[in-house]
Amino acid sequence: MPTPTGKSTRAERQAQPLAREVAEQVATDKGVCIRPVSLRRTDTETGASEIVDVPCGSTLESRCPACAKRKRSIRRSQCEEGWHLAEEPVSEPDDPSEVQRSWVEQRAMVTAQRDQLAASGAADPDQLAALDAVIADLDEEISASGLRGSVAPGSSSAGSSKPRRVRSTKRRQDAPDLPKRPMVRRTVGRAFEDPASGKVFRPSLFLTLTLNSYGRVKSDGTPVDPATYDYRRAARDALHFAKLVDRFVQNLRRVAGFDVQYFASVEPQRRLAPHLHMATRGTLPRAELRQIAAATYHQVWWPKAEEVKYEGSHVPVFDEATGNYVDPATGEVLPTWDEALDALDADPDAEPMHVVRFGPQVDAKGVLAGSEDADRCVRYLAKYLTKDIAECHEIKTNAQQHHVDRLTEALRFEPCSPRCSNWLRYGIQPQEPKEGLRPGFCRSKAHKREHLATPGAACWSRASGPTKPSPTTKPTG
Repeated sequence: MPTPTGKSTRAERQAQPLAREVAEQVATDKGVCIRPVSLRRTDTETGASEIVDVPCGSTLESRCPACAKRKRSIRRSQCEEGWHLAEEPVSEPDDPSEVQRSWVEQRAMVTAQRDQLAASGAADPDQLAALDAVIADLDEEISASGLRGSVAPGSSSAGSSKPRRVRSTKRRQDAPDLPKRPMVRRTVGRAFEDPASGKVFRPSLFLTLTLNSYGRVKSDGTPVDPATYDYRRAARDALHFAKLVDRFVQNLRRVAGFDVQYFASVEPQRRLAPHLHMATRGTLPRAELRQIAAATYHQVWWPKAEEVKYEGSHVPVFDEATGNYVDPATGEVLPTWDEALDALDADPDAEPMHVVRFGPQVDAKGVLAGSEDADRCVRYLAKYLTKDIAECHEIKTNAQQHHVDRLTEALRFEPCSPRCSNWLRYGIQPQEPKEGLRPGFCRSKAHKREHLATPGAACWSRASGPTKPSPTTKPTG
């Protein structure tokens, strides 16, 4: 009831619905974007301008249900159209225009002039720098003209890029060998004919791959013994899971003998470990798939991050004069990222910081186009595309909350990339250091509770077809 002064109480005002929330609910019911982006559109001839609202394009349902629903619908259509193609998609590039040819010819002439000056041994450094600048400008013009790729990959600006670190490609002794078939330039899988009816079948695959165990877990995904559960390995496996998937696809194509196309999504299991679902065009025997999964691994050749050297208030300090981080007590400059890698390369007995592998569980089933299984698999793939990790499984018990907290804490101090500020915790400067970095406060999505080392329900695509999609997410790590 109103107060004697005629004003409503705070409790009554709190009970009143917010106008913005009501507007968002109405927009959601109508299928309209609730977070539109306002852009100013100006007529270049008249100078008149107006404000235009465009959809935000978010892929998360928690941010904008309407845009996320549209994105999921597009992804489903792309998967359905590209999964079971029976004929090779044809995609021929257009012929280059005269303008494009002219830019490429000019770059070739300037590059030849620069190479001649550099080979003579008497070139003026200022001349070389000027020619390098011209080559860079020509590269920009070539890209602006509509040409894909680079004219001379890796050689622009004449040695401005650092040499690539090369490591041995010899397989680990604890990994089984992989068979290899001659590569055929095709993406369509093999067809099988029923000798009795003469009907032709062209099955594709639906794969499910998981990571290994970190300790026994209960039905709700929580550890039986949290004290012995390997949270560090769980965190590192999740951080580098995307690289492991890339390795698996490389091995899959090597064994299959053709350019296997795929559509995949990642969801968390109840234990919060990443879980891969993949729809691949074409099929392979299940025994070979298990062999590929067992032989797939990814080695992380980073400096060791085991011994904690700085924590709490005792953390490295940024020196503005040198642009380096130094020890807060002695002022000694910490090893740079390149120096740490050089030390790793110089050690003949060096081991990778981490090796991530799949677990023994490999689930594979053949799926035919137009079947109920095909439709069900596509719906399952698209199920998690609009959710982040925190929304996939509801936390109902204190044990589940404690499990999330332990994994989040493990991820907080794990280096997620060469530029991660957590390297300071282990006495190493991150790549391209800058002022303000503190261990445990990296801004990467990998450390956030709603991602848990996986950037949302990630989705990769290599499904060529009538609607060839582009990757929606680049996983952290």
